[in-house]
Amino acid sequence: MRSAEQALDALAALPCGARLLDVLRRRPEAWLVGGAVRDLLLGRTPRELDVAVEGDVDVVAAELGGDGRRHERFGTAVLQVDGCAVDLARTRTETYAAPGALPDVTPAPLQDDLLRRDFTLNAIALRPDAGVRAAPYALEDLEAGRLRVLHDRSFLDDPTRLWRLVRYAVRLGFLPEAQTDRLAREAVAAGATATVSGPRIGAEVRLALREARPLDTLHAATQLGLVEGLELDPARASAALALLAPEGRADLTLLGAVGFDVAGLGFTAAEERTLRRCAALRVPPDGPPSVIAAALRGEPVEAVAVAAARDGAQRSARWWLAEGRHVALEITGDDLRAAGIAPGPELGARLRRALDAKLDGALDGEGREAELRVALGA
Repeated sequence: MRSAEQALDALAALPCGARLLDVLRRRPEAWLVGGAVRDLLLGRTPRELDVAVEGDVDVVAAELGGDGRRHERFGTAVLQVDGCAVDLARTRTETYAAPGALPDVTPAPLQDDLLRRDFTLNAIALRPDAGVRAAPYALEDLEAGRLRVLHDRSFLDDPTRLWRLVRYAVRLGFLPEAQTDRLAREAVAAGATATVSGPRIGAEVRLALREARPLDTLHAATQLGLVEGLELDPARASAALALLAPEGRADLTLLGAVGFDVAGLGFTAAEERTLRRCAALRVPPDGPPSVIAAALRGEPVEAVAVAAARDGAQRSARWWLAEGRHVALEITGDDLRAAGIAPGPELGARLRRALDAKLDGALDGEGREAELRVALGA
């Protein structure tokens, strides 16, 4: 594990590091805290930089500059500074009116702020002139690779911490210490996650999918009992992701491959439709190109990738996604109307017949004239 001095040197090397360090030196009420300090001490690059302020967040935000927004209820600001995401928050304590509720916050000194955090590995603060300040066990747990909650009601107060537990375990390779493991399993068994709104759980699922090893994270969530009924087949998931078209979404593809039911979790109607098609679509393993096209035309690319991986129809999906879906006619309905075909279903059927012939390589020649001959034929 790095020393405080080495962590500060690593911070200075970040695009916004010099500016942030300058502000921290001039503002004794501001500390780098949480996951940013954890990652710097572990020799990892922080995903974002969290700054806790024992005072007016606006003053520190103004000195940092950058663009961002404020959240009055929690006394926070989110800034983009020289290419870095910087989250500022007033040091505080939190109380929960009910299990799973959003917290009520009260300004408090830094040490109290550290003690209200989710795990000891995030209860660490760093300043250039003061070194590291940490909650009890924090540095020892970080050195030993342990996950430890800071109080016994942690998972009941905020059950989303159960998802954070599995994310940290997989990302960092840390293990819960015995008491934390027991508290987590008791919270799951007691139905703690039911006290949290579906969209908040959905947000945690989305974060799990952004991890470097999302399938392992879902597996860990299953082992803890946070989700049930997933088909955690690494070969199928890898095959689906390998087939996915460039514009497709890896997160939806993985959810579709494992059969994750996102109903009530705050996903959009379009996302839910894509996942339903992942489950329902069937990809022909072989056959004429026109048959494959008829089965897959208009389907989400994620559903094509997932269904093909499940059905062993990778060759059909690969052809469709790379070539088949881009094949188009040169003629249009205007050409058929000019030739005397009345608007209506017949016109569409004739165009489809010409396209099928083009897909199957059955045109008599090439170009518009060959397409018209097929479309106008009896």
